[in-house]
Amino acid sequence: MAGTESLRQVAQARAPLSTWFGIVLLFALFGVIVLAIIGPSPRSSDYEETRAKKRVENLKTLREEADKALTTYGWIDKNKGVARVPIERAMELTVADLAKQKPAPAGPIATPPETQATAGAGASPVPASSAPVGSPPSGGASPAASSPAQAPASPSPAAQSSPPSPASPSPAKSP
Repeated sequence: MAGTESLRQVAQARAPLSTWFGIVLLFALFGVIVLAIIGPSPRSSDYEETRAKKRVENLKTLREEADKALTTYGWIDKNKGVARVPIERAMELTVADLAKQKPAPAGPIATPPETQATAGAGASPVPASSAPVGSPPSGGASPAASSPAQAPASPSPAAQSSPPSPASPSPAKSP
């Protein structure tokens, strides 16, 4: 009996090896069949070709509509009386309209008024346009502007570190 038991153990040990070998062969056979069927057949891109044809047709339609809109007369909104004019005619009308107008002289360029620095240390000039609405113009003497008690003792850190603006005619002088 000892001989049959050892024979069964050997048979049981070989069964899993032969099972795995059979499974691998089945997968290999399946792969060969798939390659035989699919491999030599030409891969066509009918889907991409039809999409490309649709895109070309859409582009052609869009260009025809744009060409029609640029070269023909038509109503945009008939109730409001808005019409479409061909682009060539619109350019002719615009040139004729501009030819009727006489150019106007440019005139002098307005410069911002000069502001003087206050007696405070390092005070930055304040443009006249930033004054409150009810205040007198910068040329007149204002009690609030001449009062040293209301002037700030030192400007903010942002005002100290910022360079003078290029629009101001002269930079502020520090004492």
